[in-house]
Amino acid sequence: MSRSVATVLLLICTMFWGFAFIAQKSAMDSMGPLTFAGVRYLLGGFLVLPLALYERRRRAIALTRTHWLFILAMSTVFFLGSWLQQAGLATTTATNGGFLTGLYVFFVPLLGYALFRTRPHPIILVGVPLALIGIYFLNGGGLESFNSGDWLIVGSALFWAMHVILLGHVARMTGLPIFVSCVSFLIAGIAASAIALGTEAPTLEAISSGWIEIAYAAVLSTAVGFTLQAVGQQHVPPANAAIILSAESLFAALGGALILGERLPLIGYAGATLIFAAILLVEALPPLWARRRTHIPRTTN
Repeated sequence: MSRSVATVLLLICTMFWGFAFIAQKSAMDSMGPLTFAGVRYLLGGFLVLPLALYERRRRAIALTRTHWLFILAMSTVFFLGSWLQQAGLATTTATNGGFLTGLYVFFVPLLGYALFRTRPHPIILVGVPLALIGIYFLNGGGLESFNSGDWLIVGSALFWAMHVILLGHVARMTGLPIFVSCVSFLIAGIAASAIALGTEAPTLEAISSGWIEIAYAAVLSTAVGFTLQAVGQQHVPPANAAIILSAESLFAALGGALILGERLPLIGYAGATLIFAAILLVEALPPLWARRRTHIPRTTN
């Protein structure tokens, strides 16, 4: 797969994720965050399972203990990121949720270097600040309205950053992006459901009343969105992928405006422009620069 196609796949999944903040927010009216996450990920996991098993049989790669340890670590941070994000949406807006989740743009290059000594392309030093400033402007250029839910989502951004790094690493290591994603969905769903049974007392009535939100989150955001992420991230460096994925904040804002009546401040449009500029920089400039260097004639003395 070419890098441009992989980039398009990542952008498509950010659209599904951005609009999913609307479903995640409205679902909190009828059920707890762990109940929603548990049903969402179990359903999403079972939807992807046939394709995951087909991929596993077709490639027939022997998964070692190291592989499974990485898959377990990836599944753990996936669950923790989901839990904190969903809990935060109970007390903050869908728009804020999308913006603050985008903070993983900052964490990914730092954690990538700390964990795997991965040095990002120098353009990341420009793209990350641009994306962060864009996210800040999208939130109105101020932090005065921060509440406990906002801080929970900031915490989730740290785990989402770990997930971006580990998913890319595990998908390339195993060559089984759909299979490892499916495993993480099922582990997260089982963990969330088990904790929810003891802390939230979920009922079928509550789950049924939020079936539209669950269906969207399970099918498009989880089964389709996270699978596209796993496939696309095999061909895009983690730091670059994080900046592309930050576009979910734009779709969260769009969905919040169209469906929930949330409105962007005027400065928010400048933020949207900066995020798109950051994506274009990190995806367009490196290949153009590499092409230019290959065409520079070498001189000999």
